[in-house]
Amino acid sequence: MDSVADLGGATGWGKVSPPPPQDQDPPFHDAWEGRAFALTLLAMGRVSGQNLDAFRYALGRLDSKSYFDDDYYGRWLNASELMLVESGIIAPGAVDARARANAGESVEQPADPEPNKPDYAPTAAGSLRQVEEAPRFAVGDAVTVVTDVESDANKLPAYVRGHRGVVEAIQPAHVFPETHARFLGENAQHVYSVRFTSTELYGSDAEPFELTIELFDNYLQDKENAA
Repeated sequence: MDSVADLGGATGWGKVSPPPPQDQDPPFHDAWEGRAFALTLLAMGRVSGQNLDAFRYALGRLDSKSYFDDDYYGRWLNASELMLVESGIIAPGAVDARARANAGESVEQPADPEPNKPDYAPTAAGSLRQVEEAPRFAVGDAVTVVTDVESDANKLPAYVRGHRGVVEAIQPAHVFPETHARFLGENAQHVYSVRFTSTELYGSDAEPFELTIELFDNYLQDKENAA
């Protein structure tokens, strides 16, 4: 999660002011949002057969302007375009050229690219899997979160790295997003609910509370092996 999307524990964003709840809040507030949602599903189907990890990885690789300035469904469109370009389904600049042409400009359309679509097929529906290996950790075990990860496709929030917690529950094994997002295999592994104290994460001045987060086996080490 080394990306613009990793905002957990970050400062400098000002006061959070959520909108007031509504009894009948519509899923789409403007017509274009519904079309953006549909186009995203079509793009994922063309590229990856609904590999949600690949889509989330594309979201995380957007520049800050594309991520923050175009609203929620705008960033979905930006991520979909990135996936389509990387897969050789559309050429870089093709979306902009088509939009300008539709607006009446005389624009040269880019040539069709060489296809580069991933060779991907899921082994089963959904993301839950069975693994033969027994869990490395048990409920009540003290664990330390690793500090180094191999890929920017990881799902390890920065604010828990290097910190100590206690295993609270063992969750079903799950496809590993770090490799799945890059079409490098499912590599399913155990997932643990790990409980942290506020002072462990944020220092002695933090208000008292506990936070539980689900972490993949690759992101944990025991006390003896912690650096």
